Amino acid sequence: MANEAAALAYEDLVLGLREEDGVAATPDGLLVHGKLFAFLEGDDLVVELPEARSADLRTRGVASAFRAAGHPLREWVRVSDLQLWPELARESHEFVGEPPVGGQS
Repeated sequence: MANEAAALAYEDLVLGLREEDGVAATPDGLLVHGKLFAFLEGDDLVVELPEARSADLRTRGVASAFRAAGHPLREWVRVSDLQLWPELARESHEFVGEPPVGGQS
């Protein structure tokens, strides 16, 4: 269960992103066009980012790897610093919500 500060920060994040095109808040997390891009896990925000960005954040100690069923997922990271949540959630929203290359041409 998330602590109160994390829960409030996540609520603020949801309120801010719900206004964005294609974003839905579900019990599983935040979705853009039906794809999960961010969710609360304990006291951390978990986001999907491009692999290079995820690696950079992990290398600098800003984020840690997110593990599903004991296996790290390259593009998903856990972020505990509440102040970074809005920036990284927006990056994740843009990354996951992008149309596939060539999909709109």
